[in-house]
Amino acid sequence: MVTVGLQRAFARRGVAVAGVKCGPDYIDPAFHAAATARASVNLDGFALSPPMLAGLAAETAAGAALIIGEGAMGLYDGLAVAARSGSTASVARALGWPILLVLDASGAGQTLAAVAHGLASLPGAPRILGAVANRVASPRHGQMIEAGFRTIGVPLLGLVPTDARMALPSRHLGLIQAGETADLDARLDAIADVVAAHCELDAIRDAAAPTRPAAPARPTVRPPGQRIALARDEAFAFLYPHLLAAWRNAGAEIVAFSPLADEPPPAGCDACWLPGGYPELHAGRLAAADRFLSGLRAFAERGAVHGECGGYMVLGRTLVDAEGTGHAMAGLLPVDTSFAQRKLHLGYRRARWRRAVPFADAGTETWGHEYHHVSVVAADDADLADMADGEGNPLPGAGHAVGRVTGTFFHAIA
Repeated sequence: MVTVGLQRAFARRGVAVAGVKCGPDYIDPAFHAAATARASVNLDGFALSPPMLAGLAAETAAGAALIIGEGAMGLYDGLAVAARSGSTASVARALGWPILLVLDASGAGQTLAAVAHGLASLPGAPRILGAVANRVASPRHGQMIEAGFRTIGVPLLGLVPTDARMALPSRHLGLIQAGETADLDARLDAIADVVAAHCELDAIRDAAAPTRPAAPARPTVRPPGQRIALARDEAFAFLYPHLLAAWRNAGAEIVAFSPLADEPPPAGCDACWLPGGYPELHAGRLAAADRFLSGLRAFAERGAVHGECGGYMVLGRTLVDAEGTGHAMAGLLPVDTSFAQRKLHLGYRRARWRRAVPFADAGTETWGHEYHHVSVVAADDADLADMADGEGNPLPGAGHAVGRVTGTFFHAIA
């Protein structure tokens, strides 16, 4: 909330603001885009090589006067044993960008300064430009926080009060998607009103650092086809902006269609991509989308089809919704999934493909992540990829391949 509040507050001042998101989050960049009227991008410190990270940052900076990026989890949270931890701090260090701490003041006064001091003085810390205390309960609470910060070298640049306007609706994978959030512009303006009234915007902007020039990011996940049918609606929304941009730059054409509107993959395409999203929330509508399902089956007889996470579930045989009702899916892959039997699967992944997939050759290693709450209730042996976690520890095999159709819960990043 503080991130999009700052983005919108500066944009309303006429500043050309761009947003970025550390880590593999699909949802937040769409809010950045809504707040700034500019595309946002994921800067993932695990999956992206240092040159690609720097290239994407430089591309984002082109034409923008200010980048306000959003971290992930705590400043130093990431993989414990890996050359590339993926933490927000590691990304900031790699790019030379300073950090504005956002600290939850709930239940803390002067101790908040000790937290800021510890974050700023940890060996190898990136430069900390200052801190914003969030969820400040009262003026007296704010005075206690200020007293603590007078004893350390980290500037206190904001005291954001507890305020009902500083909220957006959420569900099991995070915020309700930007495109589904009612009155989003008005909500962002209200958040920006709170942030602008309680943060020192001039000091925050003055503390920003320049973005280093870098060579353009070289794409590492090839286009799955020359003319790609891309499922794109509320059920299929999770695809990284840097991948779409790379595919277009490589000469591929992207043709969007909506399974929820019962649209089949468009004619003339040679590949179909079903990204992740929320098919578990729309299972009944998808099962009833006869034109989509029959068109998808027909497409699979002549063109490559790949499903990531939610797309993989729709390529399977059955998807059980939260109420326990089973819905027939495309039946192109031998897997049945259930949102009624929930289990969180979350983490960075390395996939080594046992057979060719539309975007990578057999034997290639692709880095990405997994994040879903569904369980597999029945399936043939998963044999599409050998899997490891972000630290290289082996995991069970993943995914399925039948004819031209492939799918897995794995989300590719690079």
